[in-house]
Amino acid sequence: MTTRILLSAVVGLAAVLSTVSGADAQSRDRRGGNGSVVKACSIYGNGCTSAPTRQGSSGYEFRMPGGTWISCRLDCKTALREETVDFWETQRERAGDAFM
Repeated sequence: MTTRILLSAVVGLAAVLSTVSGADAQSRDRRGGNGSVVKACSIYGNGCTSAPTRQGSSGYEFRMPGGTWISCRLDCKTALREETVDFWETQRERAGDAFM
């Protein structure tokens, strides 16, 4: 009985890990089509993140961690970076530009 539970846990963990690896393998640019994923890394050393993309009614969109779909504007990679890992730095830069 304990062996069966342990085996089930190992199989479940393997399934989860293979799903994560599959998402990384699908990493493409914003024109990757349905099921594509965009990856962005901070230019300030805040790490990296990835998000699924889709074709929306007014262009490409990426999904935020909370589930909200955000327009990619010109580039999904840059938009994802500015809205997640570099959010506060981006806000600071934009506020500084408003006063010049």
